[in-house]
Amino acid sequence: MTKLYGSLEAGGTKFVCAVGDEQFQVVEKTQFPTTTPYETIERTVAFFKRYEDRLAGIAIGSFGPIDIDQNSATYGYITTTPKPHWANVDLLGLIAKEFKIPFYFTTDVNSSAFGEALVRKGVKNLVYYTIGTGIGAGAIQNGNFIGGVGHTEAGHTYVALHPQDQSKEFTGVCPFHKGCLEGLAAGPSLEARTGTRGELIEQHADVWDVQAYYIAQAAVQATLMYRPQVIVFGGGVMGQEHMLKRVRDKFTALMNGYVPTPDVADYIVTPGVAENGSATLGNFALAKQVSEK
Repeated sequence: MTKLYGSLEAGGTKFVCAVGDEQFQVVEKTQFPTTTPYETIERTVAFFKRYEDRLAGIAIGSFGPIDIDQNSATYGYITTTPKPHWANVDLLGLIAKEFKIPFYFTTDVNSSAFGEALVRKGVKNLVYYTIGTGIGAGAIQNGNFIGGVGHTEAGHTYVALHPQDQSKEFTGVCPFHKGCLEGLAAGPSLEARTGTRGELIEQHADVWDVQAYYIAQAAVQATLMYRPQVIVFGGGVMGQEHMLKRVRDKFTALMNGYVPTPDVADYIVTPGVAENGSATLGNFALAKQVSEK
């Protein structure tokens, strides 16, 4: 009987559940809104139960912060998230107790980074950012995730304020920090500045250059800290076709030739997995990995 692998991309807006075969091809995939923990987890378990007799493992990539320390009493928990009702929820435990198979637990951006590395020949060092409702990043070095007692939180690093934000004393929308990347460049910051949702803002508006300035700073940070082969920017904000060039141009200006990087067209890119499938692909591979240990 063909083995199947499960993927859960647990996002703050929606949960994406999928089952894939041994070639990591999707057998079935579904998504539903992230409502209350009880309702959302119940729907997740019900989806995977239909394949229980063939599942060899499941990988979960979750929004965070999460506890990934297997020696911790709260391993598998979503911890200090500002999302209502989801702080201190035992996401992994509540799902895993319904199955007798191994689970892999990591961040959603780590899952995406793993998937992106799989489809890029010869790439073992990569950083993946999602720029959407929030901002997170996963980094891979020599095929392994970066992280020690916990996962990285690159979305909450501090960045230099754009002059336009300085003049208006705008320090972002993050409830924890003033002046961090997420607060200044995630999707909600667009509406906070303009009163208009991002998808409705005209592409020539100045606010996109402000966003690109912060996202380019993230690319500079990733370059100087990790020296990756590729930096991938996913998420709804980068889904705007004009954003990639803006970010590349500002990155080139900010880096100012300080360290060598590949050609910017090959170095700063958008996802190589179609239909936002990076996390699903990464999770299939991680589920296989944990099933074989």
